[in-house]
Amino acid sequence: ALSQRTVKLMVFTLIRAASKTWRRLNGANQLPRLIEGVKFTDGVANTDPAKTNAA
Repeated sequence: ALSQRTVKLMVFTLIRAASKTWRRLNGANQLPRLIEGVKFTDGVANTDPAKTNAA
């Protein structure tokens, strides 16, 4: 059995190791669009072809 102190140290070490490889998510400012009801698939906003103008 592990002591509570040992477990805390192991978790702390694991978190510090993981934080070295973290990176910011792309498209972090998409929350307002999500609230508006825009649908996303794999992080890309779905656009309705009927609503967009053809070139």
